[in-house]
Amino acid sequence: MDRLISKLLFLAACSSTAVLALIALFIFKEGVPIMAKSGLGNFLFGSNWAPLQGQFGIFPFILGSLWITFGSLVLGVPLGVSCAVYLAEFAPKKWVNVLKPAIELLAGIPSVVYGFMGVMWLAPLIRNNLGGPGLSILAASCVLAIMILPTIVGVSIDAIQAVPRNYKEGSLALGATEWQTMWRVILPAARSGILAGVILGMGRAVGETMAVIMISGNATAIPHSMLDSVRTLTANIAIEMGYAVGDHRQALFGTGVVLFFFIMILNIVALRFARAKS
Repeated sequence: MDRLISKLLFLAACSSTAVLALIALFIFKEGVPIMAKSGLGNFLFGSNWAPLQGQFGIFPFILGSLWITFGSLVLGVPLGVSCAVYLAEFAPKKWVNVLKPAIELLAGIPSVVYGFMGVMWLAPLIRNNLGGPGLSILAASCVLAIMILPTIVGVSIDAIQAVPRNYKEGSLALGATEWQTMWRVILPAARSGILAGVILGMGRAVGETMAVIMISGNATAIPHSMLDSVRTLTANIAIEMGYAVGDHRQALFGTGVVLFFFIMILNIVALRFARAKS
């Protein structure tokens, strides 16, 4: 019986890997030919995206993805880590029982709701006070910063609580304050786990599509400031795949190949930090 269950679990594991391999093979089969036809340099670093003229430069989309991901991390990481520190070490239990489920609830809200709130409230606020079209890198970064909070907060709390209590007790016994103990002892000891949470949040920001489509403005030009509209790699695929044919369709699969490498690199880095933590 044990051998049968072991074989069934082995088959389940192999089927998951096989499905992932087939998806990757399909994306590469469809996307690599247009990358070779256009030239890898022109495809990755070209600034013109004009499918009807046969121009498939995705550099503006790569920059858009990087700008929005970087902006969301700048806004979301300090807030997320601060929340995790407070909930793990300083908050009364009754506040932990209220705040932690509330933050976790953010992960269950559909991304279209975040996008709708951004379009209705955040974009006009930015347009009226800072200028620009409103639908911009800044607006998308703010929305994504909220969306990645549950991931960063949850993983960071686990990392902080996993630090042996004798670290804290030893630091306090030597005369350090609560804050000095947190800053000098606990956070450095939990660093690898917190970084893993940040990387997972970054993966969420890179892969988000619906909210970004609604709030980023979807301009196909290279952005020059946080108030410019942009289009990301995921948004480009989602917007144009419905009507694309021929080389245009293959170029969208090529965009997927680039996105695949983005996510794969992030996962490799996350696994490396997780192993360092263990």
